[in-house]
Amino acid sequence: MNLYAETSAVLAWLLGEPDASRVRRALASATTVVSSDLTLVECDRVLIRAVTLGEIAETDAADRRARLNAVATGWHVLRVNADVVERARHRFPAEPIRTLDALHLASALVARGAVRGLGVLTLDNRIHASAAALGFTVVP
Repeated sequence: MNLYAETSAVLAWLLGEPDASRVRRALASATTVVSSDLTLVECDRVLIRAVTLGEIAETDAADRRARLNAVATGWHVLRVNADVVERARHRFPAEPIRTLDALHLASALVARGAVRGLGVLTLDNRIHASAAALGFTVVP
């Protein structure tokens, strides 16, 4: 399966949260992984926030950032371009949708035009509901 990796799932893997193993398996078994540069920014911001609040050490954040960057080199990372912004400005099936979630859903829709059989990897309930209503297979 080809997957669009949304931030909630990537963060679960990166931070070792309870669903990390399910996300890791989904990413490892994917033929193609697509994500957005938004995911990389969001992950970096979470790590910066965790260091700033004293939740993790800077060295731990650097290790996690390096792990993310290494894995993401094998992904197709989409830019938030005009097509993504235009689609994000419109309604989604499971409103209300937050701004960043709309950008993720719009990115997945744009990517689906180029990647056959694209599913969405997410742990976010709103994204899950909208992605399913848009015809995506949603995992885990």
